[in-house]
Amino acid sequence: MTAVSEPRQALSGVTVLDLATYLAAPVCATLLGEFGADVIKVEQPGVGDDLRRLGRPVAPSAGGSFWWFVESRNKKSITCNLRVPEGQALIRRLVQGTHVVTENFRPGTLERWHLGWSELAPLRPSLVMVRISAFGQTGPNRERPGFGRIAAAVGGLAYLAGYPDRAPVSPGTPTVPDYLAAVFGAVGALVALRHAERTGEGQIVDLALYEPVLRVLDDAVAVYGSTGLVRERIGSGTESAVPHNHYRTRDGRWIAIACTNDRMFARLLRAMDRPDLAGDARVTTTPARLGNRALVDGLVAGWVGERDAGEALAALEAADVPSSLVASVRDLFEDAHVRARENIVSAVLPLLGRISMPGVVPRLTATPGRIESAGPSTPGEHNEEIYCGRLGLSAAELTGLHERGVI
Repeated sequence: MTAVSEPRQALSGVTVLDLATYLAAPVCATLLGEFGADVIKVEQPGVGDDLRRLGRPVAPSAGGSFWWFVESRNKKSITCNLRVPEGQALIRRLVQGTHVVTENFRPGTLERWHLGWSELAPLRPSLVMVRISAFGQTGPNRERPGFGRIAAAVGGLAYLAGYPDRAPVSPGTPTVPDYLAAVFGAVGALVALRHAERTGEGQIVDLALYEPVLRVLDDAVAVYGSTGLVRERIGSGTESAVPHNHYRTRDGRWIAIACTNDRMFARLLRAMDRPDLAGDARVTTTPARLGNRALVDGLVAGWVGERDAGEALAALEAADVPSSLVASVRDLFEDAHVRARENIVSAVLPLLGRISMPGVVPRLTATPGRIESAGPSTPGEHNEEIYCGRLGLSAAELTGLHERGVI
């Protein structure tokens, strides 16, 4: 019987050199690697990447945190000291066979190390360089530092998160902006790669960490620009629709209900068995409900609060009302739909067993992404493969680089 080979992935043949650390730009490279790109992760000699030490460690001997093994999946690790001429020379040689470089240093850092765009582009005219920094490569704040929490604050999202009588909160986790930037960076890389394929011309993808945050503010920018209205915090509700909120059940769970038009609200009234409200002018239209937000939310909260989560969700589902349990990570593991969609998968950690992690998104039917391995356990695990295999260094040369602290 002939073995069925796995389909060729869409980015097979693409090489990505990941010079970045922590999250946004490294995850951008990870996303490309999930669809077949060969990703070479550059780590600091001796200590490795900072993400290895961020979050909960898998085990003292594992070589990294859960976070590292998830977000460095499918990558090959090499070590290289970017601050010394010998290390810089190695990177320049690798760039000659590279399609995409990802980096997230402060603007000017790579230039000081002689690894900026002006130095790398002549080595490969079709090179795509994804540069993610806190404030981008231009502008008066370009050299300021920043992480996801700062990006959420600068981009306007943190201001909207929370309740009006309390301090703004982190929207989800402080790293949401990093993941948003990773996705936008990957889109930019793919667009630039397409342009390079057609013209042979490379380019820089310049992305500030706060910019994807600003991009996802719904209509807040347009509304303020036209009317001067500043959107304020309103808790877990939504400015444009009611009921569109989280409601506590009798058994202490939380469920989400989202009625974005009058038809959905009419179905909710049926689920609640409240025909008496069908003609109530206070609730029959979206503008009326927005004007009576407290009344509508109170009616829904009262109905939900009299029921266990399962009972309330069953009634809502029967009436075709958009709704869901507000899931904890435990709930995700127990969710049959999440299992069916393979949204949570596992990968092998050598000598330590398996580690759970989110699956590949999005799903492609012809060239699906896949997870070949968890992140590398040891910094420089693939030094011989990359330096000797790609650059043709001898074993003696590799040993010498190691002894001099270059790798």
